[in-house]
Amino acid sequence: MAQLPVKRSLDGETETNDKQQSGHSLTAKAVTWKSVLLCLILLPVNAFWLVQMEVVRYSAHPTTISLLFNTVFILLCLTVLNKIVSIYAPRCALHRGELLLIYTVLCIGSCVSGHDMLEVFVPMLTYSFKHATSANNWANLINPHLRKSLFISDELIYKGYYVGNDTIWRLKYIKAWLPVTIYWTLFVSLLLFVMLCLNSLLRKQWTDSERLTYPIVQLPLQITSEQAFQPKGIFFNRLFWMGFLVAGLIDQINSLNYYYPSIPTVFTPGFGESYLDIGRFFTSKPWNSIGWTPLSFYPFMIGLGMFMPLDFLFSCVFFYWFWKFEKVTSVALAFDQDPRFPYTENQAFGAYMSFCLYSVYISRAYLKQVLQRILGRSSSVDDSQEPMRYRSAAIGIGVGVLGLLLFAHTMGLPFYIGILFFVIYFALALAITRMRAELGTPIHDLHFTGPEMIMTRVAGTRAFSADSLTVFAIFFWFNRAYRSHPMPQQLEGFKLAEQSRTSYREWSRAMMVLGSVAVFVAFWAILYLMYHYGAEGKSKLSFGAESYNKLDGWLRSPELGKPPEFFAIAFLLQLLRVRFPWWPLHPLAFAVTSSWEINLVWGPLFLAWLFKSLILRYGGRGGFHKALPFFIGLMLGQFVVGSIWNIYGISVGLPTYQFWQ
Repeated sequence: MAQLPVKRSLDGETETNDKQQSGHSLTAKAVTWKSVLLCLILLPVNAFWLVQMEVVRYSAHPTTISLLFNTVFILLCLTVLNKIVSIYAPRCALHRGELLLIYTVLCIGSCVSGHDMLEVFVPMLTYSFKHATSANNWANLINPHLRKSLFISDELIYKGYYVGNDTIWRLKYIKAWLPVTIYWTLFVSLLLFVMLCLNSLLRKQWTDSERLTYPIVQLPLQITSEQAFQPKGIFFNRLFWMGFLVAGLIDQINSLNYYYPSIPTVFTPGFGESYLDIGRFFTSKPWNSIGWTPLSFYPFMIGLGMFMPLDFLFSCVFFYWFWKFEKVTSVALAFDQDPRFPYTENQAFGAYMSFCLYSVYISRAYLKQVLQRILGRSSSVDDSQEPMRYRSAAIGIGVGVLGLLLFAHTMGLPFYIGILFFVIYFALALAITRMRAELGTPIHDLHFTGPEMIMTRVAGTRAFSADSLTVFAIFFWFNRAYRSHPMPQQLEGFKLAEQSRTSYREWSRAMMVLGSVAVFVAFWAILYLMYHYGAEGKSKLSFGAESYNKLDGWLRSPELGKPPEFFAIAFLLQLLRVRFPWWPLHPLAFAVTSSWEINLVWGPLFLAWLFKSLILRYGGRGGFHKALPFFIGLMLGQFVVGSIWNIYGISVGLPTYQFWQ
């Protein structure tokens, strides 16, 4: 049986064991001309593939989950090719750190161009001008509040974007779009920079002191392990190939069924679907209020779940049905007279904020020493090997936030409102980053619960000027949901730097510079494909409609604020978990199960909990360790077969089976 480079903790969880981190000894360089060149080549390729999937074809959606199958597939291809190169031209081969750096940069690039960032934003740059009519009066109601230099208002420029059969590479289009993309690339780069500085301050505490397990990075670490291609490595393990074939064969059969319906499907109820909606079997009140309840089977999610704690897996399933029970109960007791009851978004916001505050609280001693270091006083923490000096990181946060505030202020947002807005945004980002590092949460979408939504619900839209509400609507693009959030990718990049024994500081500079390049590339990938295909036919225009329709409602029908509802539930769950070690329900599961994406993954997470429980019970930690290659094979098998079919569909212009919806 293969020896995987993992170590086992007392509860059966896994973490990499390539290096026991006490001092960060360096053995190789990750930022080289080869790795940077490959990043510059692959960023446009990855962006093109991603936009094809998520916008043009509206399928697969890799950036809606924590583990991005597109970057895993590219990493696997690079690793296999690199192995061949190392045999015939060893000097040209990449080191492990270079491969992992490329993977991390592509992950950040995928996030900024993904489903909840630029794919939402680019349609907004023209939408209010294109769809202004005499009926909605947007020409007088909304457009005067938009700073024209940050948007495209000329019909001669945006007509080709909507109609298609055109190219962005016309001089007049480039002159119009280039300043706009540069402005907004600078804004996104400031967001990334502040995130990087925050990660630099917290990396040592979360990684070295608390030893969080980083489940999401386990797959790329296994792929690039120095033992992977050796006789006892993962790619020579029979259980791995069994899992690979099981997942790959299921996807292969379902993909063939898409074109040849006579071929039976496996674990799918119908044509092109990967789930069965059991909610449709409940037709009478109050039971029909459970709504859409898909029962899905995703082998890769089962494999990913094996790296998560048992109590978290169980709690995800429990709280999923807890939210359903809330809906049924509210209808049965006629509480649904208030359409917002049971105030799911506010409960979820309270859960994320409580976890952020708790994470800061348990790190208070460390943060005190960090502050001492920033002020130049005696401190027990050493920042000489960190991604940034702590003083530099603190200054960077200040400068970055100030830049964001100035940007928002020029659009009409007062400084005091902007400060509250970005404090809430980065608090949510910290919570998401921490939960990814600690538990490997597969989803963290938090739909429609960004700072602008909370502020307008609590204070009321009457408390804000038309300019402020307009800025809230414009900033909707990076607060609509948080599935493709780049901040966890940055921290996981530092974990990969640790495991590959490469310099954190090199990685931080590379992630910052190449992250900005990725933003610019993503803009032009979206524009190129929309001018080619036509946004009206291929783009999900509701992204533009959502923000401006909401702004229209805010401006036409101002509302009074309401006190926040049920923020204390998550605090109670956190208190119970701290107070009673036996408490079985994880408070973070309450947070991540509150939004849309949990519908697709609760079934696989239940199976992961069941399999992991049985293996640990009857096989112990040794049996669990030996079984891991099978579940790694499940992940890679579905990713590889699904990616190949997806690329085939793009190349020949045909729809394909969606192995992830």
